[in-house]
Amino acid sequence: MPSAIALPESTIAPPIAVLLPVSEERIARAIASLDELGENVLERTGIPGLAIAVIHDGQTVYARGFGVRAIGRPEAVDAETVFLLASVSKPVGATVVATQVDAGRVRWDSPVRDFLPWFEMGDPWVSNHVTIGDLYAHRSGLPDHAGDDLEDIGFGRRAVLERLSLLPKGDFRADYAYTNFGLTAGAEAVAAAAGTDWASLSETALYTPLGMTSTSSRHVDYMMQSNRAASHVVEGVGYAISDRRQPDAQSPAGGVSSSAHDMARWMALVLGRGTVRGVQVISEDALVPALSAQMIRGTQMNISARPGAYGFGFNVDTRLTGRVMLSHSGAFALGASTSVVMVPDLDLGIIVLTNAPPTGAAEAITASFIDRAEFGTDSRDWLAAYAPIMAPLSAPVGHLVGSEPPTEATPAGPSATYVGDYENSYFDRASVIETSEGLVLRLGPENLELPMRHWNGHRFAVYPVTENQPAGSVSLVEFSETPSSAGMSMQIEHLNGEGMGVFRRLE
Repeated sequence: MPSAIALPESTIAPPIAVLLPVSEERIARAIASLDELGENVLERTGIPGLAIAVIHDGQTVYARGFGVRAIGRPEAVDAETVFLLASVSKPVGATVVATQVDAGRVRWDSPVRDFLPWFEMGDPWVSNHVTIGDLYAHRSGLPDHAGDDLEDIGFGRRAVLERLSLLPKGDFRADYAYTNFGLTAGAEAVAAAAGTDWASLSETALYTPLGMTSTSSRHVDYMMQSNRAASHVVEGVGYAISDRRQPDAQSPAGGVSSSAHDMARWMALVLGRGTVRGVQVISEDALVPALSAQMIRGTQMNISARPGAYGFGFNVDTRLTGRVMLSHSGAFALGASTSVVMVPDLDLGIIVLTNAPPTGAAEAITASFIDRAEFGTDSRDWLAAYAPIMAPLSAPVGHLVGSEPPTEATPAGPSATYVGDYENSYFDRASVIETSEGLVLRLGPENLELPMRHWNGHRFAVYPVTENQPAGSVSLVEFSETPSSAGMSMQIEHLNGEGMGVFRRLE
């Protein structure tokens, strides 16, 4: 008969207990290894710069920069260098919401329309019942990345939110689909309840009380920072400064900028369950729901796999040891990648900020560090594991990528066949104009211009460069002559992800 497992002595209830004790000495060795780990990842990826901070037992125990703020310039990254957080803005914003739950202005289960009566989901019952928590847990029924295509062509926050009702929907509170603008709608409701705008609320309710003096939810503040990490994109075999990403439209979901030192202060708040250095900033009752599993993130690939969950703005997962892990990553194809991981049982957290598109660098460092803190060694080569997962996030898109027009293409029709104004209920107006250089497609409220290259017959190619269409992307624009009652229409590939990319010409 096998002997019984000797469990560690503990007064902790079984659902909280774990079977692998971790010594302070092991955590200290993991922290001491970060200099080498940061340098190694910087060298292997070639990214311009990164910053790391670690919080343990409420104290910042490590904070350092690596590399440079901007390629071709000498200024080094340090712990005060300000980076774009991308989607790490979501858990930061969730703590802003928690301050307003604590103040009694909102609840996590408050209906959004209590504060935004104009907000529509395309279904009257869902419109009336969708809550702030539903949107922060990505369980509203909105499709994946709903509204990002509108932001790409220049629509502002209110215009995007007003058009979400037109998109096809999944099942309310049953389907998980990650959205920037769904979450932004929830944040807008909170700001409305507080009688201010989101950026101001974030500053007064969270950043100032925590002493996060370099943190902002306004892009202009990031651009004005003297110690700022420029964003970069791949160019040739290296990187070039981009600074093209302007995320104010989705600020609650992706528009925060901060430094490693400031983010350490924020991690101390989260791991302290709302209390920092003995001062209660947020009540535990208001904060803990955000840190708790609220929605399963999709179907498990194997019945033996541990399910992954999402709280309100946080990934909530279980490590091999049974410890809960709170995390989030952020990525801009136009030049930022970030990762935060916290293990409450160890009162330990790490933040990694980088100024390049997602390569897996940020996630590799956080994963290696937590492995070393728990196990004393890496469980795998995390950079090699993450790199192929991250590569598609900044790869060109469009089924014509890598192709050339047919050598014996059917000629296009006369320019008058295509020139004109077109309408679409979701994207609003588009137009095709004729210039001395050829046909040009105009999109969005600012008439973004995309020169059109003839491909074959009534088919043309355009070459958008946006957050969701990285450099090298090719989008097919196909014209169709329909019966005279409907007239000419055009379908734009990069705007057709949800089947909304067909525009009809105004006759």
